[in-house]
Amino acid sequence: MRLNAYLARAGVASRRKADELIKAGRVRVNGEPGQLNTFVQSRDTVEVDGRPIAKQRLAHLLLHKPSGVVTTASDPQGRKTVVELVPREPHVVPVGRLDADTTGALVMTNDGPLAHRLAHPSYGVEKTYIAEVNGAPSKQAIHALEHGVELEDGRTAPAKARLLAPNIVELTIHEGRNRQVKRMFDAVGHPVQRLHRSAYAGLTLEGLEPGQWRELEPSEVERLRRGE
Repeated sequence: MRLNAYLARAGVASRRKADELIKAGRVRVNGEPGQLNTFVQSRDTVEVDGRPIAKQRLAHLLLHKPSGVVTTASDPQGRKTVVELVPREPHVVPVGRLDADTTGALVMTNDGPLAHRLAHPSYGVEKTYIAEVNGAPSKQAIHALEHGVELEDGRTAPAKARLLAPNIVELTIHEGRNRQVKRMFDAVGHPVQRLHRSAYAGLTLEGLEPGQWRELEPSEVERLRRGE
């Protein structure tokens, strides 16, 4: 495991912050200064500022994110963050982001390779949203959402869309661009009023109230690893 991933897994810092610690010479592996390309094995001893660091056990959580909570580890504005809603140990971080006013399914983990697989666009992880929008989308608007709309960063990939009520649309996408769902509805003339992610990579929120979380079953984690 690369040193920055080891530090992230141990809850010391994010990978980016871990790189800064390494470059500052504050990390030692087996008594020697760690490097950005240092790989850590189970028998190695890692220290930060002279303090031994132990790799945490892997944890995989599903959180029902409530509205008004930000998807970061800390917030300069003092808003509640998703990491405050889950256990402090082992330290986990959110996979991807949801806007503060968006609710729903959020995976949190310290499993770096799995987080990468879930977040990277090339894997096409399926995400389903329920959007309450302004106005009543026409068949043409639904067709546009399904077949792709032009955004400032390019045309969206094909999606699944269906009308649940005159102003409520279920939309399933395989991309993960910034604020993509809201921008897609803006593009078809129906701005989002409320947005809820009902499913992520096949995981639903059954049995979870807003603010509640659960550990993923080993079978669920394995399915996520296989990309099923």
